[in-house]
Amino acid sequence: MSRIAFLFPGQGSQAVGMGRALADRFPEAREVFERADQVLALSLSSLCFDGPLDTLSRTENTQPALLVTSVAAARVLERRGVRPSAGAGHSAGEFAAHVVAGSLSFEDGLRLIRRRGELMANAGTERPGTMLAVLGLDAAEIEKVLAAVARPRDLAAANFNSPGQIVLSGTREALDRASEEAKKAGAKKIVPLQVSAAFHSPLMESAARGLGQALEEIEIRPARFPVYANASARPVQSPEDIRIALREQLLRPVLWEQTVRAMMEDGVRRLVEVGQGRVLRGLVKSVDRDVALFGSEDPEAVEAAVQALQEVAA
Repeated sequence: MSRIAFLFPGQGSQAVGMGRALADRFPEAREVFERADQVLALSLSSLCFDGPLDTLSRTENTQPALLVTSVAAARVLERRGVRPSAGAGHSAGEFAAHVVAGSLSFEDGLRLIRRRGELMANAGTERPGTMLAVLGLDAAEIEKVLAAVARPRDLAAANFNSPGQIVLSGTREALDRASEEAKKAGAKKIVPLQVSAAFHSPLMESAARGLGQALEEIEIRPARFPVYANASARPVQSPEDIRIALREQLLRPVLWEQTVRAMMEDGVRRLVEVGQGRVLRGLVKSVDRDVALFGSEDPEAVEAAVQALQEVAA
């Protein structure tokens, strides 16, 4: 039987109303939101359910909001017999993956992702930057763009999302030059991203140091299923490997396309996007159109996933 993987979304998937329908329908989801409010001593549930969007979209709020919504959805799925044999999260989603895998307690994972968001926001103030998506160039062509700009501390490839969609991260000056070089190389489109900093780049060095310290202060347990690391596209399960992976992903690119391909090679053919949005399903579909994809953003999506996956299991 083909394996099931849970996929956990990152920043960009947030929306006002996220998780509300799950919390209204399922007690186990509601309990997750209530516990999050207690742990953080703020009404994260109200922020998810009612906004406002500008407050929800602040990095230090978005990341815990996504984690809580994903964990709530995972609890609902698992209560109904849908359990993963592998997992992966896109950027901040990697932390939700480790909570669901049991590597991090919910409380530690929530505090850690909140701290990560704060550190990233602070790093963005110390070394301002942003990000842009380049459409229509492959990895080799992007490497030539980076070489032409020749600013390795100010510019990096941040996300290898799918064939022909690669995100660059860096200072505005370096990104302006990279945009010019990408157009010369034949890029179909350049899309500036609405983010507050240059994530997954050397500009996050101070955030990575702070996160590394925070990771040393909490207990990390062996994962009960392999979680594919953003920075390597390889599964990790040991506590030390998990610590390294979660720290390093702040400085290194998210190898999402490579992660999806590695999962396919390891026998994963059914994937559930766990939490808010449809972004990851779109990226996976551009890598492999033959995999079975499911969502969990509302009760209807959960019921459809549970029914389809139970029928396959039967």
